[in-house]
Amino acid sequence: MNRRTTSGLAALVAASLTLAACGSEATNETGSPSSSSAASVQEPVAITYDGGIHVLDGEALTVAHTIALAGFNRINPAGNDTGVFVSTEAGFQVLDAVAGKMTDISYPGAKPGHVVLHGDRTVLFTDGTGEVHSFDPKALADGKPTGRQYKTAQPHHGVAVELSDGTLVVSLGTEESRPGAIALDKDGKEIARSEECPGVHGEAVAQGEVVGLGCTDGVLLFKNGDFVKVKSDRAYGAVATQVGSEKSPVLLGDYKIDADAEREFPEQFALIDTATNSLKVVPMPEDVSYSFRSLARGPNGEGLILGTDGKLHVVDPAAGAITNAWPVVSAWKEPMNWQEPRPALFVRGDVAYVTEPATKKVHRLDLTTGKVVGSVELPAVPNEISGTLSAH
Repeated sequence: MNRRTTSGLAALVAASLTLAACGSEATNETGSPSSSSAASVQEPVAITYDGGIHVLDGEALTVAHTIALAGFNRINPAGNDTGVFVSTEAGFQVLDAVAGKMTDISYPGAKPGHVVLHGDRTVLFTDGTGEVHSFDPKALADGKPTGRQYKTAQPHHGVAVELSDGTLVVSLGTEESRPGAIALDKDGKEIARSEECPGVHGEAVAQGEVVGLGCTDGVLLFKNGDFVKVKSDRAYGAVATQVGSEKSPVLLGDYKIDADAEREFPEQFALIDTATNSLKVVPMPEDVSYSFRSLARGPNGEGLILGTDGKLHVVDPAAGAITNAWPVVSAWKEPMNWQEPRPALFVRGDVAYVTEPATKKVHRLDLTTGKVVGSVELPAVPNEISGTLSAH
């Protein structure tokens, strides 16, 4: 979306926008006031709640800042070690998570959607306008980057990713239909096109800069300058949310099989091998499902899935199997409304942060040991979780 993307669903409507930062004092799990200040916030983690955003010091696991922001807001890494993109009704806006304040850097437009990080590029896709903005996130330190701009033929819930050679892979679609994607070279010339990806949604990049786009019947890959379709083993075998790792040629994706479900609770996931152009479906443990906020990749390319049994399931992408399951939160059930809080996962380096709305807590998990090494209780029920890139 870490993931680096807002994988998931169309951007929201937020009510009014309030930019005032509230006081930064809060209480931690022990009930004592946190004393983190702007100068001492390490590895910021941002967590939305109904009415604002909490910023945690990711190392001390204390609440450093609280930013009032009305409505339902979405968050994604901006691509540097200080910023987080916030999707509001007005567009994308940068939160300086270290300072604990909203900046004046914004990309206006209705229905801000996916934020994609890859290499030294951050790419924004605004669903309501079809506008794509690509830039070097380091430039955010000096204000709003100009960067590269592109506009799709028609607005749609889409996605774009820019590769190291300047190739821009961007979805095709309208408000009614999303059939595939095109690729443009660094000068904006179309070099490849495919309309073999019905319902195109969600992206990830694997080792070797192979791009995967989710379809209702599998995945569309962009590799070696062209598109390659990897089909599901059934007419409706839908992949949407995906996460990749530069350490693995295998993408981890969700996998849904019921085209008529109002809300499917998937009990299997997909592993897409971009080297062999194949898709393997792997079952979750019996009666365990997961949500679109459950997927991530670990520091060595391992897959991570936060299951409804409260465990973080570790996937060996090469073997195509779950190799471990670490208890983190209590068992939970995914709500029907995708905007409702449910346990969510954010991974940075060898640390995983997991929200637990039922207890208002956030847990920090050491991915090298599988142990929960800290928890903090928040003043409000946590919803989405994201953060800055590591400063280390």
